[in-house]
Amino acid sequence: MPTHQYDIPALPVLLPLGLALMLAVVLFLRLRGLLTPARVALGWFAGWYAVAVLGATLLPMHLAWGGDYDPDQYRFIFIPLLEMRPLDFVLNTIMTLPLAGLLFLLFGIREERRLVRIGFLVSLAIETTQLVMLFTLDGNRWADVNDLTSNTLGTWLGYLAFRRLMRFEHFRRAVGSCAFARNARNARSDQEGRNGRDGRETPAATR
Repeated sequence: MPTHQYDIPALPVLLPLGLALMLAVVLFLRLRGLLTPARVALGWFAGWYAVAVLGATLLPMHLAWGGDYDPDQYRFIFIPLLEMRPLDFVLNTIMTLPLAGLLFLLFGIREERRLVRIGFLVSLAIETTQLVMLFTLDGNRWADVNDLTSNTLGTWLGYLAFRRLMRFEHFRRAVGSCAFARNARNARSDQEGRNGRDGRETPAATR
């Protein structure tokens, strides 16, 4: 039995972290000359989204060390689908739906493969952390290969939904007003240019 134990609660960690990220967003946008209410709102959403993912995947955290320790084998799920928990699969898919859109708006990443790869790597980092903690510090989380699948699927589905929404002028206008990345802010003009090359009237030409 472990001789030392420590519990890290969720709220005392997540609440200050979220508030610190809110302040960091405002300072960053002000320094870059991009401070607008729309961008602040996007940055705050992204920050609290990251906080929510951290809370959903790692906190509260139980740690134990010293003495004899036998990890809970039932918390390791390495066989996909066979031991899948359907509700967890759905929730993990929903959790990463916003990821592709946020990566585009914040960093200008738009390539499908790259976005899906990032979603996979983020999920892999989470599951690896949970696995290491289970083996070394008596963690109370699950290391589940199905979470890796569902998180990656959620990122891809979010990309497809965001790409479809970008077909609409009002949505592209909203994206341009709140995006941090330069190429995301130019998404509207890029789309209009493609429409013009395709022989269709651009939105500007219809006004």
